[in-house]
Amino acid sequence: MSEYTGYHGNSLEFLKTNKIAIGDSVKILADITYSGIIMPRYEHNDDKHIVLKLKSGYNIGLEVEKVEKVEKKSPMEKNIETNEKVEKNDSLPNILLLSTGGTIASKIDYRTGAVTPVLTAEELNSSVPELGKIANIETKVLFSEYSENIMPEHWLKIAETIKEYSNSQYAGIIIAHGTDTMHYTSSYLSFALAGFPIPIALVGSQRSSDRASSDAALNLIGAVKFLIESKTNGIYIAMHHDENDEAIACHIGTRVRKNHTSKRGAFQTIGNDPAFLIINNKIQKNMKRNFFKVNEFEPKIKINQKVALVKYHPGYNSDLLKNLIDSGFKAIIFEGTGLGHIGENMYPIVKIANEKGIFMGMTSQCIDGRVRMTVYESGRDLLNLGIIPLENMIPEIALVKAMWVTGNTEKFDEIKENMLKEIASEFST
Repeated sequence: MSEYTGYHGNSLEFLKTNKIAIGDSVKILADITYSGIIMPRYEHNDDKHIVLKLKSGYNIGLEVEKVEKVEKKSPMEKNIETNEKVEKNDSLPNILLLSTGGTIASKIDYRTGAVTPVLTAEELNSSVPELGKIANIETKVLFSEYSENIMPEHWLKIAETIKEYSNSQYAGIIIAHGTDTMHYTSSYLSFALAGFPIPIALVGSQRSSDRASSDAALNLIGAVKFLIESKTNGIYIAMHHDENDEAIACHIGTRVRKNHTSKRGAFQTIGNDPAFLIINNKIQKNMKRNFFKVNEFEPKIKINQKVALVKYHPGYNSDLLKNLIDSGFKAIIFEGTGLGHIGENMYPIVKIANEKGIFMGMTSQCIDGRVRMTVYESGRDLLNLGIIPLENMIPEIALVKAMWVTGNTEKFDEIKENMLKEIASEFST
């Protein structure tokens, strides 16, 4: 692809005259001074503007006739590629970093302006040299996928890989992961690897690691400090606590959701404070109990994908529920309204599901609070039809747990018992 892709006429002449091209870092004086990276344009755009990616990560168009001065800097892309490998220090603890892809393991493709998952775990380590001062980071690439493409089979691969390190000398394990489905992965690992003796932190980034506004480095540094100093096991998600850079939050992997599409502080612990906060290099512990309810590590790395999460809404077509039954689904998690309700038009199909021995669990669409199906008559009717209230389990976590439970047993009584039994802090007190 050309170093002038999308530029023609006046804009192309402007770039050539000033000896700049796509990917160059520049300072441009127009009405005010702008600093950023020259980006490509669509082929059919006008020839009056150039596109600049600002340090904030946003793109703007600048009219070439209004530009007074151009100062070329060294390309950001070259800065990233010249990071030096960190030497191992035998006096520091060892951390294993597993790369699965996502924004944290991505950088900008200067040909298209897109964010692509091309950084390996080793590149990610070397791009944050501060890590080498607090730990030796050993790396392994499992796969390179955006989080929306990570499927249950990927969870199995991650779990099988981690299982092999249960007796290792690592102080902790980091999983670089895309943020959109991170809490699904953290939930599965929490159940499948219950009792795992080494702390695990899934780390993501809302902005790619070569953007000036990226949160990747601070999230990684915070996660490493947490793993080394917290002296606790469990599976956590480590991300910015808010939009500021002062604190990294470590959330329980079964009590967390991504509640904002783009903010750096997108993740929130539901029903409580984050388990840990890393503020000014100090660990603040808010968690009052053990993460796992078992003491021995006995991995159960199996899964059954014949589980559905049904979000009820007014007008929901009950035939959709019947299709799940006819398709051989083993469990259905309802995301009901309020205290745990679905419309009475669903009752006949729910009755059929119950008669076929399909586990049905009830969660709530509300962000916080507990399911209480004994308050109203409709809730009591659903109890009589075999739907099991799942307290305050988050709907997505209930889905993942049901996949794990039905993957390990087909007996209804055992499915019910394990769905209601706390395994990995999935219920909040």
